[in-house]
Amino acid sequence: MNARSLIVGLGNPGKQYQHTRHNVGFMVVEALAEKHQVAFRSGKGEYLVSDILRLENAGEELVLLKPLTYMNNSGLAVRHALDYYKFEIAQLLVISDDFQLPFGKLRLRLKGSEGGHNGLRSVISHLGTQDFARLRLGIGEAGSSNTTNYVLTPFAKAEQEELSLLIIKACDAVRDVIRHGLQYVMNRYN
Repeated sequence: MNARSLIVGLGNPGKQYQHTRHNVGFMVVEALAEKHQVAFRSGKGEYLVSDILRLENAGEELVLLKPLTYMNNSGLAVRHALDYYKFEIAQLLVISDDFQLPFGKLRLRLKGSEGGHNGLRSVISHLGTQDFARLRLGIGEAGSSNTTNYVLTPFAKAEQEELSLLIIKACDAVRDVIRHGLQYVMNRYN
């Protein structure tokens, strides 16, 4: 990635969604903010944005973003933030859940379709391209249950420990993208 990067965690605002499977993108950027002691504040659009986060020894500045537009309209916030803060699409990394990946699995892609994810569909629509990096976190397969209901349910108590490990692993993957590049992370985590 470049000297500046915009890291977007997808999720839904509001307490009722806070611990749901669909909000792992939010969980990752929140964990990064906490680890690096930066705060979120209201942005100039419908999103929360962090203070600039500087990674030690990497010479990289990150801005973390949480869209407040709800998942299906995430692209509105992402497009506005890119334009307002003058980021290029090549400086963007979007973090989202993936119900088609086994729980705990990470997958980084440099581009691609939305894969049935409405938040990614919105981002693709508002950017006019599929060519942006995305880190997808496996939340377990929905199986025969309704996908919408599944992604909006909280993680089970039995999954909490593995969820914590998944968030740590995703934070490490983001830092590795910055330090070593996208190809390194794809080889290491995919």
